[in-house]
Amino acid sequence: MHFHAFPLLLSSALAASPLDTIKQFFTKGGWFMVPLAICSLVALTIVLLRLFALRRENVLPRVVENEIERFQPGGSAEQLSRLVGDDPTALSTLTRVALNHLRVSRMENTEAVQTAARREVMRLESGLSVLELIVGISPLLGLLGAISGLVNVFSSLGNGKQAAETGSVALGIAEALNTTIFGLAIAIPTLIAYTYFTKQVEVMAVEMESLMAELLSKCYYQRPNRPTTGQEQEVGSLSTRTTYRDQVRRLAGAPVTEPESEIDPDPA
Repeated sequence: MHFHAFPLLLSSALAASPLDTIKQFFTKGGWFMVPLAICSLVALTIVLLRLFALRRENVLPRVVENEIERFQPGGSAEQLSRLVGDDPTALSTLTRVALNHLRVSRMENTEAVQTAARREVMRLESGLSVLELIVGISPLLGLLGAISGLVNVFSSLGNGKQAAETGSVALGIAEALNTTIFGLAIAIPTLIAYTYFTKQVEVMAVEMESLMAELLSKCYYQRPNRPTTGQEQEVGSLSTRTTYRDQVRRLAGAPVTEPESEIDPDPA
């Protein structure tokens, strides 16, 4: 008789499709499965978008990198300027900023590039803070759902009928743990993705910093860091010909007189 019942049990087990199993898993987990499902969808969307946005070619184009390495110190940057053009990648944006500030001193150009670099790094890190948040709240939501399910199970143990049915209590506990399983299943891969993307942004930022330092060194090859103005040149020439008192008189518009002698040439 048991052999006749075995095919029926096997057919009923095969009849349950994976979709029905997933549906039962979410149904038994309670309404805490809803925010967990939202967290999983948001995390999956951000991971897919960051995988595309943080491709090396979308941040550090190989053609721009090779052109910076081929750029000769003190040479013309016209070809490099045409190459970056309207390219929206991070490296091209920093290169445009550096080339547009070549008329100022190297220190001011470096500050402008650093400001643009911080902006580009923030753009590359967009969405990573949300992944970090999901890593933190997913296990907590799962634990909260498990505790809520256990409270419902043990609150019904006072009834005489359910107190005798230990099997139903065990089933209720197992159902309450579904939220914990789902929360950990979301947090673990999200943490892996967050760590990978953070490290990738850090590596690319270091490479961009190195390339920009190389470009600025070549652009300012044998150039003074601070240009000398005409007034500074005039003051410098005055210091070589006249005394400090004459410089003050000349800059103030007063006539320059001969320096007074400390000894009277015609003593009484």
